[in-house]
Amino acid sequence: MDRNQAIGFGLIAVLLLAYSFFFGSTEPQQQAVQETAKVEQLQSAPATAENDSLAQARRATALGAFGAAATGEASTATLENENIRVTFNTKGGQVEEVLLKNYKTYQGEPLVLFDSESSTTDVAFATNDGKRVQLSDLYFTASEVKEVKTEDKSGKTITFRASLGNGQYIDQVYTLYNENFLMGYKLDFKGLEQLVSGNTLTFTWNDKLKQLERDLKQNRAKSTINFATVEDGYDYLSISEETETVTVQEPLKWVANKQNFFTAGIIAGNQFAGAKMEASVDPADTTIVKALSSQILIPTQDVLSGKGEFMYYFGPNDYKILKNIGNDFDKNLDLGWGIFSYVNKWLIIPAFDFLENYIGNYGIIIMLLVLYIKTILFPLTYKSYLSMAKMKVLKPEIDAIKERNDGDMQKTQMETMKLYQEMGVNPLSGCIPMLLQIPILFAMFNFFPNSIELRQEAFLWANDLSTYDVFAKLPFTIPFYGSHVSMFTLLMTASTILYTWSNNQINSQMQGPMKFYSYLMPVIFMFVLNSFPAGLSFYYFVSNIVTFGQQAAIRKFVDDSKIRTRLEENKHKIKEKKKKGGPSFTERMQEAMRQAQELEQQKRNKAKK
Repeated sequence: MDRNQAIGFGLIAVLLLAYSFFFGSTEPQQQAVQETAKVEQLQSAPATAENDSLAQARRATALGAFGAAATGEASTATLENENIRVTFNTKGGQVEEVLLKNYKTYQGEPLVLFDSESSTTDVAFATNDGKRVQLSDLYFTASEVKEVKTEDKSGKTITFRASLGNGQYIDQVYTLYNENFLMGYKLDFKGLEQLVSGNTLTFTWNDKLKQLERDLKQNRAKSTINFATVEDGYDYLSISEETETVTVQEPLKWVANKQNFFTAGIIAGNQFAGAKMEASVDPADTTIVKALSSQILIPTQDVLSGKGEFMYYFGPNDYKILKNIGNDFDKNLDLGWGIFSYVNKWLIIPAFDFLENYIGNYGIIIMLLVLYIKTILFPLTYKSYLSMAKMKVLKPEIDAIKERNDGDMQKTQMETMKLYQEMGVNPLSGCIPMLLQIPILFAMFNFFPNSIELRQEAFLWANDLSTYDVFAKLPFTIPFYGSHVSMFTLLMTASTILYTWSNNQINSQMQGPMKFYSYLMPVIFMFVLNSFPAGLSFYYFVSNIVTFGQQAAIRKFVDDSKIRTRLEENKHKIKEKKKKGGPSFTERMQEAMRQAQELEQQKRNKAKK
């Protein structure tokens, strides 16, 4: 062995010793750490269990006669059908989560309408020994899920029971029928007449609405608490961003947390005794749409006598579904007030539903809906155009009257009215058909923003017809306009300007400032409607194009010379009637105006003298 070999073996020996010293003891150290952790776990586990046991024991003591149901373990159970899946927790026996199976959030995630993180329900009541008990303090035992059938429907039911002993118990029975968004709920206190005091129980529902739609501003504007009293029917809390609290001291039929396209509500089989409701919003908090809170009073006698029957609704704001629930529950779908609501219910929705049965593209459905409405309104459109054509024919005479009177507006008006009367022309006949179309015009403002059928339905560049389309994103925000460009709104504006120009070619009365404002209004609406649903803007765009086409077709069949001939015939007939009879009502009014004008002129002359 030479020197180099000796040095090499020496280095190897040093490395082996170092390795055994530093790494050879790792396993024993890790084993020691694991053993220590096991000891700590064994020591802490009994402590946690002991703490839970102590907490439950204290809670049982605090609940008095209801303490027998204050101990147990929490678990979950579910009911589901084709539309929804409802999860319950045995601690409290209340709804923990509701999943709508056939809908997604704007982000494409499963749509959970109710969950334990943001939504809670509970029932509280007073006892004869002065205690306050909540169902969330009690543990319930879940029964097996059972099939249930009636004459016209079938479903599943589950019972949660909190036993107090001696044949006394609290039952919560839930029944979910197939192909339904309604879930029956029965609250039954058996043998508790001597334990429960007070005239009412308090059903509490706290709901921090999660954002389900892309447009948070619209989502907030459409979210509130709706309710219906037994006597006066439907009512609601304000949709403003200020906190509003309403206390109702009369019987109610239902209370609902209503969002843009979905509603979660509870309906009394008998009636609620009253309620206190509050809606609030923090504009700075974009994680919560609105915070809704309700304390609803349930008559104690109902739950003691087995009449505590209710119905939950967890589902879409679909008129076909809501209208069958009754008691104005369909008002959770905002179809407008008064005549606008009836136009939507009787005219728009039936046609839309019919088209939906045969056509899957909602852009095409909107176009066909326009043709349907325009066909109905065509007689009014024709009459309005004919009236404007008559005014156009009379424009030379009207211009001559204005020139002859040289700025005397009162005299000009009198002579113009006389001309209309001589020719048998009613200047309002063009306005009346337009006024009759207004209910349909405004009904659409309620139909499209609230139509769940359009939700997340794409057409052309619009990803969702129920909200605004984003054709281009702006790097800045324009006041009153926004930070995006809606192409459907731009098309609607351009078509409206084209339609206005076409009307101004016919309407001789549209002069000066009136003509300027007729072009200004479409520009104003461009700002207003930029953040409105794309379906609405697209409807008005197509409507303008169809109307423009109708007027172009009418021009082919309406001859100005024939209109002039007809007006001359009217003039002759009116003169013949004057010879046979006295002056008409219009003529007497004109004479009265003339005499009043003469008196006014005489007074002015005297004042000058």
